[in-house]
Amino acid sequence: MSSESPATPEPAPDEGRSVPRIEDAYLDRAIREMHLLEERMDGCTGCAAAGTFPVKASGSPTADIMLIKWQSSLSERQEGVSFYGRPGEAVRRSVERLQVDPSALYGTLVLKCPHADPSAPMGDELEWLAEEIRIVRPRLIVVMGDRSIGAMDALKFPMAEPLPVEQGVVTRWTPSIEALVTPDIDDSLDEQDAKRRFWAAFRALGDWYAAEPPW
Repeated sequence: MSSESPATPEPAPDEGRSVPRIEDAYLDRAIREMHLLEERMDGCTGCAAAGTFPVKASGSPTADIMLIKWQSSLSERQEGVSFYGRPGEAVRRSVERLQVDPSALYGTLVLKCPHADPSAPMGDELEWLAEEIRIVRPRLIVVMGDRSIGAMDALKFPMAEPLPVEQGVVTRWTPSIEALVTPDIDDSLDEQDAKRRFWAAFRALGDWYAAEPPW
C-alpha cells in the first residue's frame, strides 16, 4: 500500500459560494420589474398636469394573494400607498381573523391616478394592472366591487375567463390564478349591513388559504 497521502479533491465550482434560492431569484426579478413599472407610472402626464402622483401598491411583489379595488381614498392619496388608512385597517383585521399571513398580500388599485375620470375610457390603467398581475403572479385575486370586475374583464388577460357575478365563491380565472369577488371595501366601512356583506364574501379567503399546500 502506498504511503502517499490521498490527493485532496478539487472543490466543485460553486462550493463555498452561496447559491440563491429560487424564491430569492423570483423576488429580485419582481422587485426590478415593479420598479420599472412604477417609473412608467411616475411619468403620467395627467398626474403632472394635475399636480398629483399615482397611488402605488402595497405588499410583496411575489404575494400569493392580490387585492384589487377601484380607486384611492383620501388617506391613500395623501400617503401615495394603496390600502392605507381605513381600507387597510379593515383588511388587516379581516385577514387576522381568518388567520391569513399579511405578508401573503399585495394590494393595488384600478385607477391609480387621483386625477383620473372614472367615466372615461381606461388606457394606461388597464395596461399597468395587467403588468402588475404578470409580475406578481398571484395564486388568488380578490376583486372588490362591480367596477373592478368590469376592469378585470376588460383586461383581456391571456386565457382569462369572465369573473362570476356571485360573490364569496372562489373560481378559476386563468389556469394558474383563481378569483374571489367581494363588495368594494370602500363602500363597506360605515353602514353595518354593508360590513356584513363584505365579510360574508371575504371570509372565503380563509378557507382558500387554509387549503393551500404549505409550499
